Amino acid sequence: MNRTDPYQRLIFRAPQLLLPDGTALPATYGRGGLAPDKREGDLKTPVGLFPMRCCYYRPDRMEAPLTGLPVVALSSSDGWCDDPADARYNQHVTLPYSGRHETLWRDDAIYDLIIPLGYNDNPVTPGKGSAIFLHLMRDDGVGTEGCIALQRADLLALLPHLGTGTQLEIQPQAPRE
Repeated sequence: MNRTDPYQRLIFRAPQLLLPDGTALPATYGRGGLAPDKREGDLKTPVGLFPMRCCYYRPDRMEAPLTGLPVVALSSSDGWCDDPADARYNQHVTLPYSGRHETLWRDDAIYDLIIPLGYNDNPVTPGKGSAIFLHLMRDDGVGTEGCIALQRADLLALLPHLGTGTQLEIQPQAPRE
């Protein structure tokens, strides 16, 4: 598949990711729901409009994906700081790392593809939430800790349509009547 002109905006409206061409992809999100005021550890997905930063991938499990995003091969020394008291909070870190962090090189496959979203990163506010990614869905379909997750085939098909100008709009849930 060739890279195409990138989408400008994708919309997440639970439980689907809506593409500009009208396609709706099944997606999971934070087990705590959606939040306009996300906090670290609340298991909620932040509401808002977020740019896509780059695409990390596991080179031992797949070839570099075709996309308009910067592509970065993961290694076993990649992590992401989720410690609000740490100066590197909500940033990529190299392991071993003394602060609390997530390991990006996981035994399961959910981080085989990771697209960090520009949430709480410019500027970073301690405690407002970290490591908000678009990544692969768990096989059992269980929700995330605050990210948006897609099935592998859907994310791979979407990647050629993503570029540095693509944004993900995460919309609040409609109130129940």
